[in-house]
Amino acid sequence: MIQQPRRGAALLAAALLAAAAPAAIAQTASYPSKPVRIVVPFPPGGSNDVIARVLAQKLGERSGHAFVVENRGGAGGNVGSDAVAKADPDGYTLLLTASPPLTSNVALYPSMPFDPATAFAPVALVAAVPIVLVTHPSTGAKSLADLIAKAKAEPGKFNFGSSGNGSTNHLAGELLKRKAGVDIVHVPYKGAAPALNDLLAGHIPMMFDNLPALLPHIRAKSINAVAVAGAQRAKALPDVPTIAESGLAGFEASAWFGLVAPAKTPPAVLAKLQADVEAVLQAPDVKKRFENLGAEPGTLSGDAFRRFIADETTKWVEIIKVSGARAD
Repeated sequence: MIQQPRRGAALLAAALLAAAAPAAIAQTASYPSKPVRIVVPFPPGGSNDVIARVLAQKLGERSGHAFVVENRGGAGGNVGSDAVAKADPDGYTLLLTASPPLTSNVALYPSMPFDPATAFAPVALVAAVPIVLVTHPSTGAKSLADLIAKAKAEPGKFNFGSSGNGSTNHLAGELLKRKAGVDIVHVPYKGAAPALNDLLAGHIPMMFDNLPALLPHIRAKSINAVAVAGAQRAKALPDVPTIAESGLAGFEASAWFGLVAPAKTPPAVLAKLQADVEAVLQAPDVKKRFENLGAEPGTLSGDAFRRFIADETTKWVEIIKVSGARAD
């Protein structure tokens, strides 16, 4: 007798699921039925913006509806990310961001407006790009050894720019300070593009930045590529050694860009997005475009991407604690 209500409840639940299935299928089939907004939480011109526009164009071509990139910078990416976290979870407002708003910002900002671990539904890792240490030709530093020697000869007089406090490129500089034992001064900018402009003009002597934005200037010899910050050499710069190869064992920093949706976005919509992004990233022309940019298509989605974000959070939070890095 006790089992009857339970059996009835189970049958009711199964019936409700069966009734919901056609609606979910219809929702997947019809998505998107209008333009989709992809928020980039950093200014135009940087690697994040470039990667987003490649993806948006191809997703638009695939779906027949526009995917529109909107730049909403501020607070290390928190402003644009918060807007997406609080948007309707219907798949029509997405976030394509570099790692800080999803990982390191929790250790840099005392009062985050959202919880990265719960505010978003991971869609896919879109691209990974090498970080490169570059210098202005006026420094005369073409190798890491040159740069370290010059920085040690003039402690506190060498500045390094970044896209902002707490950015991956800022933290790469802090890691260099600690591992090389040099006194270099961080100069934060409101985005990577303004920092790069000042480097090209000779207003700052060095910076870490993502390869897609740097590559045209490296090829034009406007700046010197000193070393790659990742564990392996960049395919686009095969002759440029890694920082670890150049004498700082264990040095590793790389950048990545991920697509997420607001939490509670319907699973059917997430599945459609994941499938479409995967198809776009496997397209030969996109692979070629990314290769020309110095980027590599991502290979993670859904729960695998969620675990990757968690691992990255642990790594960068530890670096922040060791370096003492702080946001404004």
